[in-house]
Amino acid sequence: MSVFITFEGIEGSGKSSVIAAIGKFLSEQNCPALQTREPGGTELGQEIRRILLQTTPAPCHLAELLLFAADRAQHIAQVIRPALDSGTVVLSDRYADSTLAYQGYGRGVSLELLSRLHTIATADLAPDMTLLLDLPVQTGLERAALRRGEDQASWTRFEAETLEFHEAVRNGFLVLAQKNPQRFRVINASQPLTDVINEATSHVEALIKLTANSR
Repeated sequence: MSVFITFEGIEGSGKSSVIAAIGKFLSEQNCPALQTREPGGTELGQEIRRILLQTTPAPCHLAELLLFAADRAQHIAQVIRPALDSGTVVLSDRYADSTLAYQGYGRGVSLELLSRLHTIATADLAPDMTLLLDLPVQTGLERAALRRGEDQASWTRFEAETLEFHEAVRNGFLVLAQKNPQRFRVINASQPLTDVINEATSHVEALIKLTANSR
């Protein structure tokens, strides 16, 4: 069953845990599913991820944007498209909405430029559903600190950004969700993880059933 689901959210929103739980749920339903991520879903992407998250001095904003686009183009060609063509459900930790939120609303890069680049990098491949795990920035950063440790030298460049940057990114995600209500499902990620997983699983199960019934 060819279904493309993306998971978005600020730092510390719990995407990895939710994706793992949904992957397990789909496996138990005998539904082939692939878990992947951006950046880093391919060998090339892993090198790009290292540059984007850890390199100092940081790439300029345009270089950062183009690196994300290169990662996405390779990810689609090598992983996402082949999986979808084989009838596999693809669960991706981040996709193009992250670029709009982080580089557009966070960095202030032109949304028109991002839209043009998005069309080129994705060849118009859009998710069937996007689950946005939303929570207050401070809560997310506190979770990130628990995960990484208080020593910010171990944090990624994005986790170590200013509070103002993270607020802008969160707002960007919420704006995108408001503009695309047919695709987005916004989940309160401040809830206990079990509740977040149950809500996310319910959305995924509904989409899978709808897709199966339409064929």
